[in-house]
Amino acid sequence: MMKLGITGKLFLAVLATSVLVTLAMGLAAHVSFTRGFLGYLNDQGVERAESLLPVLANAYKQHGNWDFLRGNRRAWFELMRAARNPQADDGLPPDTLPEPDLTGVGLRVTLLDADRHVVIGQPTVDADAPQRPIIVDDRTVGWLAVLPFQRATASAGVRFQEGQLRAIWIIGALAVLFAAALAMWLARMLLAPVKRIASATHRLAAGDYTTRVAVSSRDEIGALAEDFNGLAQTLERNEQLRRAFVADISHELRTPLAVLRGELEAIEDGIRPLSPKSLKSLQAEVDMLNKLVSDLYDLSLSDVGALTYRKVDVDVVDVLKLELSAFRERLTARGIRLDAQLPDRPVIVLADEARLRQLFHNLLENALRYTDPGGVVKVACTRRERMVQIDFQDSKPAVPEDALPRLFDRFYRVDGSRSRASGGAGLGLAICKNIVEAHQGSIAAHASPLGGLWIAVTLPLGAD
Repeated sequence: MMKLGITGKLFLAVLATSVLVTLAMGLAAHVSFTRGFLGYLNDQGVERAESLLPVLANAYKQHGNWDFLRGNRRAWFELMRAARNPQADDGLPPDTLPEPDLTGVGLRVTLLDADRHVVIGQPTVDADAPQRPIIVDDRTVGWLAVLPFQRATASAGVRFQEGQLRAIWIIGALAVLFAAALAMWLARMLLAPVKRIASATHRLAAGDYTTRVAVSSRDEIGALAEDFNGLAQTLERNEQLRRAFVADISHELRTPLAVLRGELEAIEDGIRPLSPKSLKSLQAEVDMLNKLVSDLYDLSLSDVGALTYRKVDVDVVDVLKLELSAFRERLTARGIRLDAQLPDRPVIVLADEARLRQLFHNLLENALRYTDPGGVVKVACTRRERMVQIDFQDSKPAVPEDALPRLFDRFYRVDGSRSRASGGAGLGLAICKNIVEAHQGSIAAHASPLGGLWIAVTLPLGAD
């Protein structure tokens, strides 16, 4: 069996609904018209019968009873003809009466005597048949009953009823055809953008991340198209980052490995003697590789949320003092002045002390590498309501304004031509960002008033 698509399903759903509504309306119109038409005929029959009352009253006065009508159908029809064509004795035109072939009253009226026994007409009279009294000298001398009927029997009535019902069903058929055309148009109009999105999704799943769909409306389908374009743009950017990440890792690993290989081959060939100096050079390359692998490992763990944090109440001031003490000698050796502005009172945060030390170490290492000799590194700690802000500022060289938002991207370095010895692998600030966010804090980069870079770290305070 052929499987219907969403277009066919929508078309059939709209068409079926339209057909059902049309059939229900046609049936309701049929029932309403039929009952209304028969009611109209019955009302006309009663009105026609009432015109017989004065004729029958006069006939009763002349004969004194109804015996002259018993079994005498000819006299009965003569009375009905007289009622239909009365003589105008007052100079007025005769009344206009309904045609007998429409009401069929001649075959449906029955004359009853005062005791409601049949005189002439139908042999039986239903209890619900309308009856009108025949009054002579203020005395009821008989009754005129009109038998109601449940369907049109006269030719004119039948033709009229059939014509109306035929018109109803023709209108219904036209309505169904119109609904079918409208359903097809709606199915194509509404589902065309959905098909475009489905086709684009297939291309996106095949790896074509440049795929985009046109947004042609402001409704839910338009919002879906915009979300699809946002997803495609994100995937395209992630693919670009992945390729750049692989290329950067390859470059960062290849360089120390090439140096190690060259040093070892030189020692093996006797070009360079195995001395403490050469061993120190080899050890430096191994340390560089070890740090790069450790940073990559920490970064991968933090990306998946697997980096362990053992949070306790920690005094930020004590952690800063420890890290500043470790860097003070290195800063002095490069001729960089350290300006520390730390509060005298403890500043408690709920944090992992080892990760805080890693955070501060990376930031101080970054300041040490990128500050020119003779410059200054300023570290300040300030309480702000329920937060604590730790600022790391350094002097020249400055960071371009457009590079500030990208400093926390992995492998990003402001100047790619810098040597690895000063520039690092570009992972330190990315790790810092993940550590700060894991502590529900924030980190931002600004231009420093000292002429270099300003890194502002904000962490929530712990319980006092």
